[in-house]
Amino acid sequence: MDFKLSKTHLLMQEMFRKFAETEIKPLAEDMDEAEEYSPELLAKLQRYGFFGIPYSREYGGVGSDTLAYTLAMEEVSKVDASTGITLSVHSSLCCYGLDSYGTEDQKRKWLTPLIDGSKFGCFGLTEPNAGSDAAGQQTKAVLSEDGSEYIINGTKIFTTNSGFADTCLLFAMTDKSLGNKGITAFAVDLHSEGVSVGKNIRRMGIRAASNCEVAYENVHVPVENRIGKEGQGFKIAMQCLDAGRIGIAAQSVGIAQGALNEAIKYIKERKQFNKRISSFQNSQFKCAELQTMIDAARLLTWRAAVAKDNREPISSHAAMAKLFASDVANKVTRDCVQLMGGYGFSREYPVERAMRDAKITEIYEGTSEVMKMVIAGGMKVK
Repeated sequence: MDFKLSKTHLLMQEMFRKFAETEIKPLAEDMDEAEEYSPELLAKLQRYGFFGIPYSREYGGVGSDTLAYTLAMEEVSKVDASTGITLSVHSSLCCYGLDSYGTEDQKRKWLTPLIDGSKFGCFGLTEPNAGSDAAGQQTKAVLSEDGSEYIINGTKIFTTNSGFADTCLLFAMTDKSLGNKGITAFAVDLHSEGVSVGKNIRRMGIRAASNCEVAYENVHVPVENRIGKEGQGFKIAMQCLDAGRIGIAAQSVGIAQGALNEAIKYIKERKQFNKRISSFQNSQFKCAELQTMIDAARLLTWRAAVAKDNREPISSHAAMAKLFASDVANKVTRDCVQLMGGYGFSREYPVERAMRDAKITEIYEGTSEVMKMVIAGGMKVK
């Protein structure tokens, strides 16, 4: 058992950190204020290969692994969680589903442009009345009489990246009577006739990320765009979410570490009672507690990432990492605001943004309550 990163991973981590500090951090506050992601930054992320880190060079990827991807997620999320979720949904959800279940032809057509940086992807599962209960969705895909295409009707909500995405890994009911077993996955061109993307949904955190409602009205999708078999969609979605939870755990670690770094910088400069705040034992003990929690969350995240790279079962590992890391992100950011007092609460410093951003990590890609269900299921508690 080795808790050290390889030289290759260390070099990649340093590269991700430099990119985050020089290219993302200067834009983060303005993007949050504008509630809009920078197209120029998206182009740079594409150009530097961020969207294809764990994918094969054969399809235009970097050819690295999930552990490297978690390092990227942490570094970018230290300075901007909106960049983290933009990267996560594209890589962990959309691309992973296509890579795992697409045919060779489908990978060439849909996956390659996504991971070589030509196009952007999103993931269409959640609906206005179907969140944790995916079987409650109403979006339908009806096979045409000649069997050549599906006609899709329905609405998806909270579709991250939808404001600029080209491809959606979409889930729809092909047989409502079968419940979960009646869901099927499709690769859908979001520029197709009948697809309409609404305005960005105003949110408490990750405000720069694109997150819209997407309506599908009589959208014609060729049968060759079906990913996997009919009725296999729920399985595909759950496996994508398992992978996605590793990314969200890494995002949570990044949010927490970034906030603590900022708080430490502040308390080493700020004076009260003629002493630096950092000289008080209360401040030192608090920082020690927070860093210990962050390191524990990071190691849980790395364990899940390495398990995925080793093709081991990851459901419980991913759920544990996300459950713990998201809780840590919320505790750490809250305490960092407290450490910094009134300035922590002001928008002059990035810790208040980190605190706002942290909350969603306990909700998306499976709530903390769902994570506990997954973990308990793996333990065979019933």
